Amino acid sequence: MASQDQAMPTAPSTSGAGLLTAAAWVLVCLLAAGFIYKYVFHYYLHFDAKGFDVYWPRRAGLLVHISSGMVALAIGPFQFWTGLKAKLPWVHRWMGRIYLVAVAAGSAAGLYMAATTTFGWAFGFALAMLAVAWAGCAGIAYTAILNGAVALHRRWMVRAYVVTFAFVIFRLISDWLPTSHIKPALDLSVADAWGCWVIPLMITVAIQEIGDIRRQGRRRPGRA
Repeated sequence: MASQDQAMPTAPSTSGAGLLTAAAWVLVCLLAAGFIYKYVFHYYLHFDAKGFDVYWPRRAGLLVHISSGMVALAIGPFQFWTGLKAKLPWVHRWMGRIYLVAVAAGSAAGLYMAATTTFGWAFGFALAMLAVAWAGCAGIAYTAILNGAVALHRRWMVRAYVVTFAFVIFRLISDWLPTSHIKPALDLSVADAWGCWVIPLMITVAIQEIGDIRRQGRRRPGRA
């Protein structure tokens, strides 16, 4: 898959924007690694009814969902590294294929988990829409690159990873940020299942479109 509109630098940059981008990617990677360690490895290390709790009857679906999400979370940042694409394009392409397979499997398992949830239809519907958005963004990115639309491919890959990162944001909202104290807990879970991807995706789209508007404005005839 191709690089991001604001791609990871191929070498350390002394500019403020370059340092900010590098710091942001370090934070993203640290949060993703922390999520995987605490919320994914837990199920691998406690493979029993107690460890899975209410998910034990649906353990197969949960394992496919979280394992696929882990792969997508881990691979995603490398796809935005322009140095990898430039030096090892075949690695970039194969990692992109693995990412797409992970998203497809994770989305399918997510729909299963949504349909069989024990936390009510509102929570299940929110999870189902997250799975649809996840697969949809990645699918559009794939369609774009198949048709040679590289810029659109980059744009939708950014959006796809933002939705992938909803795994992490969900847990930040529910377990770590001050929002974790909001009651009732089920209402928080429903709001979280929407907010973890809708708000970040809206912000991402707004940033991308505002950038387009500013670039088009600078290209207007007679404009300095």
